Amino acid sequence: MTVALNNPAHPRNVQLTVDGRLKHFLSINGLSRTLLTEILDTAESFANMGEQSVKKVPLLRGKTIVNLFFENSTRTRATFELAAKRLSADVLNLDIKTSSAAKGETLMDTLQNIEAMHADMFVVRHADSGAAHFIASQVTPRVAIINAGDGRHAHPTQAMLDMFTIRRHKGEFAGLKVAIVGDILHSRVARSQIRALTTLGVDEIRLVAPKTLLPVGIEELGVKLYTRMEEGIKDVDVVIMLRLQKERMSGALLPSESEFYRLYGLTTDKLAYAHPEAIVMHPGPINRGVEIESAVADGPRSVILQQVGYGIATRMAVMSMAMSGQMQERAQIQ
Repeated sequence: MTVALNNPAHPRNVQLTVDGRLKHFLSINGLSRTLLTEILDTAESFANMGEQSVKKVPLLRGKTIVNLFFENSTRTRATFELAAKRLSADVLNLDIKTSSAAKGETLMDTLQNIEAMHADMFVVRHADSGAAHFIASQVTPRVAIINAGDGRHAHPTQAMLDMFTIRRHKGEFAGLKVAIVGDILHSRVARSQIRALTTLGVDEIRLVAPKTLLPVGIEELGVKLYTRMEEGIKDVDVVIMLRLQKERMSGALLPSESEFYRLYGLTTDKLAYAHPEAIVMHPGPINRGVEIESAVADGPRSVILQQVGYGIATRMAVMSMAMSGQMQERAQIQ
């Protein structure tokens, strides 16, 4: 399996061209440290664009990008749209709830009809795990597919903007201790973060949560598990908080939100256990008083708002690299 994932030509690795360039961005799995670093370096070149008087580059001029969000999103959709526009692309936001899909048209027919209109890239957010991979491999392989979150499976662009945030504030990944705290069980972000942190060479990854919110077998990914907050974040350099995804929960996984906050909410007192220069992150949306105290979320060690800004640069990097690889492959086929 490892050999297959490291071989760009293997059919399992539909993300890459034959020579190893990005053509879709579906998952962190199987991507090399070199490629992840290239994404971060490319994002760095876009990072200060928001401060310029003209916030555009012509890299995707003439290309059409379609945002296909089958799940609600504010932050992710907005940053993808801004990223596309800053790359000079034309952007279509398809409202799935009022589209032909709501009238009974299949997902495959919807996508193939949009492809027939000469769309160049789909940004897909879907409740089903593997949806983006299915679209890229079976439905519209000639369109660059960017996974904006699929079920519990992956959220690779969120993971990469988190990696960009860590690198911006901490420099090298080697030697860092990172704690991911909260609803690990339902989090596609956590899964992508673990893969990215491991690939980039972080020294230690800790997962901190009650046993009911820790996936079975997750320790096989090389992480350390903690059920006590104070032990889990002791001396770490980065604390990543996750929200409780109540919309994905079934059954009584927690006694109450107040009890969760008492044991696992990041307060000023608990943050004192981390390294004195530790940064606090959160992929959003934040639930204040559930997983994080306002004094911490708005405090000097929080980089949560910076994460949002870095999301634009990181998604610009992914979109421009995937489009470049896709166009290269089209040219070779023709």
